[in-house]
Amino acid sequence: MSIIKAEIIGTALLIIFGDGVVAAVLLNKSKAQNAGWIVITFGWGMAVAMAIYAVGHYSGANLNPAVTTGLAIIGKSHGGIEWSQTYKYYIGELIGAFLGAVVVWAAYLGHWRETEDPGLKLAVFCTGPAIRNYAQNFITEFIGTFVLLFGVLAITNPAGGNVPLAGGLGALAVGLLIFAIGLSLGGPTGYAINPARDLMPRIAHFVLPIEGKGSSDWEYAWIPVVAPLAGGAAGALAFMWLYPGF
Repeated sequence: MSIIKAEIIGTALLIIFGDGVVAAVLLNKSKAQNAGWIVITFGWGMAVAMAIYAVGHYSGANLNPAVTTGLAIIGKSHGGIEWSQTYKYYIGELIGAFLGAVVVWAAYLGHWRETEDPGLKLAVFCTGPAIRNYAQNFITEFIGTFVLLFGVLAITNPAGGNVPLAGGLGALAVGLLIFAIGLSLGGPTGYAINPARDLMPRIAHFVLPIEGKGSSDWEYAWIPVVAPLAGGAAGALAFMWLYPGF
């Protein structure tokens, strides 16, 4: 399986499970309505783990342009990827995220009309700040993605003499890392920590026929794209600095 195809499949699964759990909790007349933040964060963690299980053997399951950028920074010789291959990951991640959002829209087709609040409908597809302050929101997303990259590298690389977690344990550990980030850092912005995860479902929200959907909030849309890319790069650089020669 090619890198592009694997990343399309993996990222689509990520969004189906991740945006799907948000839809289940937020949309009216869902049996999981009002299940709460812990359900959403755990659902996203398991979404990442399941997507890694599905395509990790074929592409490494980056599923996230910020992760792809961070792995390109550390380089193939240290367990990352080559810069010349990044475009394949980016293409797959963007396409997969859009397709996954469309699947979620179809799965909850009967619930959009039943949900009056346009903000809840948008929240199924993409993130938004609890307090709208672009500088603060940028910092939160930067920190969340910094921790994501640092954690992923700690799990998957033999840094500082540690034995990296392999196979299924590694995938599960990354899923638990996402769960932990959501619980601890997700409150201010909804923790996008992934440009594709936020941008492409936001585009899907914009183009799909969702009754009473309202604005797609393009004024905020640059935050969950730029901040994760910067935070992911910084996390990779910090890992390299703290563990030279890993």
